[in-house]
Amino acid sequence: MNHVWPPTAFLGRLLNTTREEILRQGTPMTYPPNRVLLQQGDESRHVLLITSGVVKVVASSESGYDMLLAVRVAGDLVGEMAAFEERPRSGTVVACGDVTARIIQVRALEAFLSRHPDAMRAVLHMLCARLRWANRRRIDFQAYDALTRLARVLAELCQAYAQPAPGGDGRRCDLGVTLTQKELASLAGLKLNTAEKKLAALTAQGLVERSYRNITICDVPKLLEFAKVLADNPY
Repeated sequence: MNHVWPPTAFLGRLLNTTREEILRQGTPMTYPPNRVLLQQGDESRHVLLITSGVVKVVASSESGYDMLLAVRVAGDLVGEMAAFEERPRSGTVVACGDVTARIIQVRALEAFLSRHPDAMRAVLHMLCARLRWANRRRIDFQAYDALTRLARVLAELCQAYAQPAPGGDGRRCDLGVTLTQKELASLAGLKLNTAEKKLAALTAQGLVERSYRNITICDVPKLLEFAKVLADNPY
């Protein structure tokens, strides 16, 4: 598969030969938009290697509240925590658009990792990055006001997924993932009406532009500075 994988994604961290081999593992699948790929509470023991498209990881509480936990793109592994721990799925994975993936049983993945140290390191780096993201969100809840928290989420999503916008001289970019304001609110730990007001404030300051379910970062360095996010601290 001739593809440039994001450097922060699992596939982007692998040697070429290792990447070619894992892309032959498992069973290829295609999913339409809004299809559930993995279901919270399910006890299946496989992982998904996303090869194209974007998925969202959503968790539902017993009270019925749905929270967006993460966004994953082509090159990422999803479902590995439950598979490795042999515990029920902690979230539901939903296709944001057309998605292709490879279903890999956990035993096959474990055997693959034992043969390829660079793949094992990639998994460790991936899990560490996800733990850092979760830790930063916990710190943000106490250390920053609502406006800064939302800006930090946008800045880190931008670092991980954004695509340069035409004519932007590298400073302007599209967020790269389609998120509703409710989903942004859940990532930042904000109520929906608060997130709407703070997103409007970021727009008024010329840091972002909004269209239907799409956000453009007008000036990436300025957003990183405003959000107090280091340019070399990727998601």
